[in-house]
Amino acid sequence: MSATLTARMKAVEVRPASPEEMLQLGALGAYVYAGSFGDEDDNVISQSNLPEWTTCAFLDGKLISSLTAIPFTMRANGAAVKLAGVSTVGTLPEYRRQGLSRRIITESMARMRADGQAVAALWASQAGIYQRYQYAAASIQRNYAIDVADIVFHDGDYGSADVARINLGEAFDRVKQVYIRFIADRMCYLHRSKALWQMNALEETPADGPIHIAMATTAAGDEGYIIYTVRSGRNDHRARSQEMKVRELVATTPDAYRSLWRFIAGHDLVGRVVFNHQPMDDPAFELIQEPRMLHAEDAEGIWLRIVDVEQALAERGYSDAGKLRITVSTDRLADWNAGTFELEADPNGAVVRRVDGPGDITLTPKSLASLYSGFRSARELHSWGLLEGDAAAADRVFATHHGPHSPDHF
Repeated sequence: MSATLTARMKAVEVRPASPEEMLQLGALGAYVYAGSFGDEDDNVISQSNLPEWTTCAFLDGKLISSLTAIPFTMRANGAAVKLAGVSTVGTLPEYRRQGLSRRIITESMARMRADGQAVAALWASQAGIYQRYQYAAASIQRNYAIDVADIVFHDGDYGSADVARINLGEAFDRVKQVYIRFIADRMCYLHRSKALWQMNALEETPADGPIHIAMATTAAGDEGYIIYTVRSGRNDHRARSQEMKVRELVATTPDAYRSLWRFIAGHDLVGRVVFNHQPMDDPAFELIQEPRMLHAEDAEGIWLRIVDVEQALAERGYSDAGKLRITVSTDRLADWNAGTFELEADPNGAVVRRVDGPGDITLTPKSLASLYSGFRSARELHSWGLLEGDAAAADRVFATHHGPHSPDHF
């Protein structure tokens, strides 16, 4: 970068975009993300974000770097916490390596804290960018590709629920109610607006064909569902050329889970069933007679950042009662997080207070995010040199009902 431009960078203004500047946000996103959200300035980015969610850098009135923080609510082991869904992070290449991302992220965290968003999450374009800002991996996306002929459960139990396709017009309300019950005690799932449903599980992709929904039902009511598409000619098999893409499989009982797999297996012309968003603790590997035929592959999911340690710990849900002192060694982006916090946890709530003296455990904000989400145990972090102190006590306090998972992109 020229000396002239370096001098001009001192005049950069960091602030939210105005309504009139949102098309600039769209134009920046169109270039930085190479058309992923549209090539014109009037694209998904400019139309699906509000000015007050943005933190942007301007130079002489030109938007050169951006970040949006979408307000979500996230499940946190049975509790609801306000989450900042970080998106549209980008800097025009001619202005990079001048500290703009750090400046924007630092300022946005102060705004998140003021807005009561104690936790932030994002889908990382490059993990290296966000690890230096103390984001930690918080979930795994488990992918399967299995022939229906290989859907054989080793114990022969294929469930007893009735599974049938339902009319799309009546499906949404029924599916939504099952989803709400399913995520109640889970970690990292988002409370979904209708828009979030339509952008993810219910997104129409013409190449994959129409969306189908089947519901698993017992005398007790709806206990699970599957959202999927089916298309022929996608699989190189003379008798089973169809491919089924499972958008989402949700079951509130083990029986419903098995029954939905039975429904999938009944598609005799399907030679490949593709799952792209299963959680890390999905039970298929334990049930399938030949689990290698799942062709399971893991990909990284969301990344989590603790914005306000005291508030995040207080709002999280806990499975058992316990007391733990937690020392956060330092936080260069959020100095309010450094120090020792005493957590008194209980399944009915938690109390957190700042205290003097050493903690029972000491760790960085990044390691705390891993522990908070349940993605890593304290014992793992301790064995890797990323946590000091009483790992066993920390694991008792931070135990989760389920592994963390977040299937929704934003």
